[in-house]
Amino acid sequence: MNRYQRQIALPEIGTAGQQKLTDAKVLVVGAGGLGCPVLQNLAAAGIGTIGIVDGDLVEETNLNRQFLYNDSDCEKNKVTAAAESLIIQNPNLKVIPFTSHFNRENAFEIVDGFQIIVDCTDNLPTRYLINDVALVKGIPMVYASIHQFEGQLSVFNYQNGPTYRCLFPEKANLESVSCVDAGVLGVIPNLLGVMQANEVLKIILGIGTVLSGKLWLYDGLQASSQTISIEKNALEIQHGLQNGLALRKQSQHKEVNAIDAVAFLTAIENTENVIIDLREDFEEPQLNLPNIQKVPIDQLEKYLEKVDKNQKIILLCQYGNKSQLAANYILKLGFNQVSHLQQGIAALEQTNLFQS
Repeated sequence: MNRYQRQIALPEIGTAGQQKLTDAKVLVVGAGGLGCPVLQNLAAAGIGTIGIVDGDLVEETNLNRQFLYNDSDCEKNKVTAAAESLIIQNPNLKVIPFTSHFNRENAFEIVDGFQIIVDCTDNLPTRYLINDVALVKGIPMVYASIHQFEGQLSVFNYQNGPTYRCLFPEKANLESVSCVDAGVLGVIPNLLGVMQANEVLKIILGIGTVLSGKLWLYDGLQASSQTISIEKNALEIQHGLQNGLALRKQSQHKEVNAIDAVAFLTAIENTENVIIDLREDFEEPQLNLPNIQKVPIDQLEKYLEKVDKNQKIILLCQYGNKSQLAANYILKLGFNQVSHLQQGIAALEQTNLFQS
């Protein structure tokens, strides 16, 4: 409580508000110029669970504006480096990393369980995707965009308010211009990212006026800003909702990959794979290999809390039925590469895995 005493002292927050922040689960899509200040400020404020999605690596050109990273982070995945920095900043955090780009195949799995999505991306297709997924899930999207010396900010899908598509109806062949092409003054994304974090905190705490139905525009060269109104567009909202629902239906048809003994023997040679034996200690025969983790099924979910959701996971049990059920379950938790050993231990009886 001592860490947060200055904001707890605010009548609008207090201990009840701080508990709301501790209980909150916020997903940040993009760990670049906007994502870094968003992550740093949410972590400092005490947001309990922060998800980070980004498939890029840290580059030297990032360092003048993305202050989560330093020279030693170059060539690391941004999500990994960001998670390490945030835990140092605030050890009380739970950080959930997603070391892949946010796309149509993984969007609903990643978003599951989060209450707010913060859009820190730099391309239009991903923004439309975030909007449509947030619309179906009934959660707000905190948006910002930057260009050279300028930035803009809004909150979409909030309490039946306008959506991203209401402001920017989707057009064929419309491409965004990133800061790689146009350049950006390093302070601009940091300023807009701080403002995004402020909107997130207001939403969670239920205080102030959330920037829904309005677009805030900032010009760093002129030190000027203005706010314009956004009108709801029923057709665009319906378009986004239909897109999101169709995408969710597709994602629900993901099936568990069943592998045979030959594929299993190959998989256990790769120490980067996570091989999990779901059987109890009394079940025989035992697989005495260092790269097979013994995790009874009732402990599986807790064990996976520290496992990257893009990690390749292979489950096995005595007969294959328990591992198939468990694999289906953890797919719904958002894991992307899950297999199970068909027929379980019986499939391995003719191999040399068992010690006499």
